[in-house]
Amino acid sequence: MKRVLLVEDEASIRELEVLNLKMSGWEVLEAPTAERALEILHSGETCDAALLDIMLPGMDGLSLCETIRRENSDIGIIMVSAKGQESDKIRGLSIGADDYITKPFSMSELIARLEALCRRIRRTAPATAEQTPEQLVSGPFTLDEKGRVLYKNGKPIDLTQVEFQIMELFIRNPSTALVREKILEGVWGKSYFGDVKIVDVNIRRLRMKVEDEPSNPQHILTVWGYGYRWNA
Repeated sequence: MKRVLLVEDEASIRELEVLNLKMSGWEVLEAPTAERALEILHSGETCDAALLDIMLPGMDGLSLCETIRRENSDIGIIMVSAKGQESDKIRGLSIGADDYITKPFSMSELIARLEALCRRIRRTAPATAEQTPEQLVSGPFTLDEKGRVLYKNGKPIDLTQVEFQIMELFIRNPSTALVREKILEGVWGKSYFGDVKIVDVNIRRLRMKVEDEPSNPQHILTVWGYGYRWNA
């Protein structure tokens, strides 16, 4: 059964979300605060995804997201923001969230996003030898599809599952200009509800990890007015 960590301080909202998630086949771990959420995770509980409200008492959802992502690159994270908190959305994506949803939202949209996120992060089964090699090599980079690790000059780079999938798309399409919408569809799926700007935020995050000088990228190149191109 899929398991989600739900961090929401308003009890009435949390109860409604728990009810709907359970009816949709999710196991739910509840936390009214970020501190309680960390206690749950540090106790050894594992989750496929985490749904984090930004406005929390004590440690806020953004700080919680950053803390979780430092400790776990595999869990899917969705930030919940109030309408108009654009800067919070961008910051959340920049520090490791995979997606965001804006209040008020329907439960059907929330569940659809969670399901889509879990499909993305579970695309981890290696292909057979007849289909494709388990390692893709591009210049100084090696993408280990079995181990889900990216290496640069033999040194591992810690990526989230979404970042790994973007790199996989790039390396499989060398020197090809990929329009943002193609990257969005290839990684987030055709039924993704969110904004294409999530691609740009993840590209900025990737450049911080794979480029020697992120401000002067040599590998993930911008194709102005279009998208991005991989250059090994």
